[in-house]
Parts: sequence; structure tokens; C-alpha cells
Amino acid sequence: MNHATMNHATGAAVVTSKSHAKTPMREKILHVVTLLVLSVLFLAFIAPFVLVLINVFKTKADITSSPLSLVGRHGFTWDNFPNAMEKMDFWTVFGNSLIVTVSATVLTVLLSAMAAYVIVRNPTWKASSIFFAALVASMVIPFQVIMVPLVSVYGGIFGVLNHRLTLILMHVGFSVSLAVFMFHGAIRTNIPAELEEAAEIDGATKWKTFWSVVFPLLKPTVATVTIIDAMAFWNDYLLPSLVLGPKELYTIPIATKVFYGTYSTDIGLVMAALLLAMLPILILYMFLQRYVVAGVTSGAVKG
Repeated sequence: MNHATMNHATGAAVVTSKSHAKTPMREKILHVVTLLVLSVLFLAFIAPFVLVLINVFKTKADITSSPLSLVGRHGFTWDNFPNAMEKMDFWTVFGNSLIVTVSATVLTVLLSAMAAYVIVRNPTWKASSIFFAALVASMVIPFQVIMVPLVSVYGGIFGVLNHRLTLILMHVGFSVSLAVFMFHGAIRTNIPAELEEAAEIDGATKWKTFWSVVFPLLKPTVATVTIIDAMAFWNDYLLPSLVLGPKELYTIPIATKVFYGTYSTDIGLVMAALLLAMLPILILYMFLQRYVVAGVTSGAVKG
């Protein structure tokens, strides 16, 4: 009886050791598969950017004949950049894009943070619930649905198109819903009301409490909203093309259409213009990237 029991225990130990041996192997295989999938996705996403980089220093003939080669038959050239900047009036359109993007992003962040704070700290107000529900509902409406009425009303009736301020306010109006939603989650889950109560005991007003206590703690969410909205405003083509008519008001995405002709397109100039347009957003993301993940997850429900 004791011998049988010992054999049973030994067999169980062998089975257990085998199962433990299989687990690390399974984890290694899963890790390798995950790395392969992520590598394929990374290559798929980075391939267009790499093509721009290797072709922007070629002549038009070399881009057409050998787009995948690192260096064309005519060698390495910088001519695409000055030619593109001159043809699109780069510094003018860059200034327009910078003014619109910075103004709209700052207004969106400030107005959304304040609106979300009022909604979160006044849950008993029926108006707060209705306003927040309307903001969330507005996010599902595609821009193309209101595109024609927007131009008809603001252009034909009010006559306020062809102004940078109009474009800035429209950008703010279309982006504030998502921003309020993100700030709402961050304030509700990450900022305890006790901090504000302590500030009020020290004599701080609601306005001072928000700017000195609440807003500094929203740094990850501010960075995330800034990245999302700045990229959207900077790269937007459709709305500026509807609002801005005069050439001197063009932003960078609209100005790139000068490179597209009826019968031919100078691909080298297009790629140079696209690379110049990408650089400011890439630099901004490099400075704020460490806050982005924290900002996206800051509104999650904590266990």
C-alpha cells in the first residue's frame, strides 16, 4: 500500500514537472509569434515613410524609373526642398498652419478642461448631464453630413468664410466633444475632491483651485489631447479647403495641391513638401510621447 502510494506521488510529480516545462516553451513561442506580428505591422506602417525618405533626394526621372533604389542614377540631390518651398510659398503657408493649429489646440484644451471640470463637480445639475450627453452624441455625427450646410450657412448667410478665425473656431467646435470626454474621465477617476476641499479651506476660490490644483494634475491628458488635436488640425485638408479661399490663407495641406497638374505631377516636390509638413508634428510628438499612454489610460476605471 505504501509502495503504491509512493508510485502515485512520483507519477504526479513527473506530470507536474512536465506541465511546468511546457509552460515556458509555450510562452516563448507566443512571445516569438507576437514579435513577428508586431514586426510585420511596423514594417507595413513605416514603409510609406521610408519611401518618402529615400525618394525625396532623387530627381523626378529617378523616382519614376527606380522608386525602391536608395540612390538614383543622377545621384543625390537637395533641389526638391528649395523648389518645393518656393513653389508652395512655404513660409506663408507654414505660418498659417502654425497660427491655426496652435490657436485651435490651446482653445480646445482650455475650454474642454474647464467644461469637464464643471460637469464632473456638479453631478446634480440636470443641465450638466444633458450637456455631456449631447457632447458624446455629437461625436458619432460624420463631418461630411454637415459639410454642405456648414458652407451654405456660414458662407452664404453670415459671410464669415475666408478668415483664419472662422477656421480656428470651427476646429474647436468639432474637436471639443472628444476632449471633454477625455478630461471628464481623467478628472472623475484621478483627481479626488479632497484636494479641492483642502484648497478651499486655505481660502482659494474655485477659479484658483482649478488652475493651481486640478489643471496641473491633468498633464498626461493635456498632452494626449494636444497630440491628437494638433495632428488633426495640422493635417486637415477638407475643412480648410471649404473655409479658406484666398491663396494667402492656405495651410500646408491645401498648398500641396499646386504640385498636382492635370497631366503630370512632380513627385519629388510633393515628397519634399510632405516631409517638411511632417517634421513639426514629429517633433511635437517626440516631446510629448511619454505622456500619451498615461493620458489615454487616465480615464480608465480603477479597480
